[in-house]
Amino acid sequence: MATLNASITLSLGATLVNALDLGDVTQNVNNASNFALTDGTGANQAKSLFSDTRTLAASGTENLDLAATLIDAFGAAITFTKIKALIIKASAANTNDVVVGGHATAACFSFFGAATHTLKVKPGGMIALVAPDANGYPVTATTADMLTVTNSAGGTGVTYDVIIIGVA
Repeated sequence: MATLNASITLSLGATLVNALDLGDVTQNVNNASNFALTDGTGANQAKSLFSDTRTLAASGTENLDLAATLIDAFGAAITFTKIKALIIKASAANTNDVVVGGHATAACFSFFGAATHTLKVKPGGMIALVAPDANGYPVTATTADMLTVTNSAGGTGVTYDVIIIGVA
């Protein structure tokens, strides 16, 4: 049986400088968050991992069924019941945005305010949602389990990386 251990680190270092007549005013911001997940189903735990690089044709759409069709690295189907981390990174070579969310009938909208809401991932950009608590982002098979990913426009395809960590 496979066991999961994950470390998700998000870090920001920024400096803002305002040049004045007789000196500079500087603001430094350093913020880092580290989320450690061990094998299990409770707080700060997860059991399953899905990762892939995917490509959508111009104006294309796909539905990632979080409770049925995703396959892990060992060939086993994953039926997530809660998501602890969702990371989507758009290729810098993309011309169009990668749009996440908005499934018409069975949206996994626990990431969003409502089933029709979406997030745009700009070329070279990423989104990272982390919910280390015991509940995570809930997934309900057949009624709230579809994560729709759409190429925002025609003309060119888009490529993106997706990483989903959760409890199955």
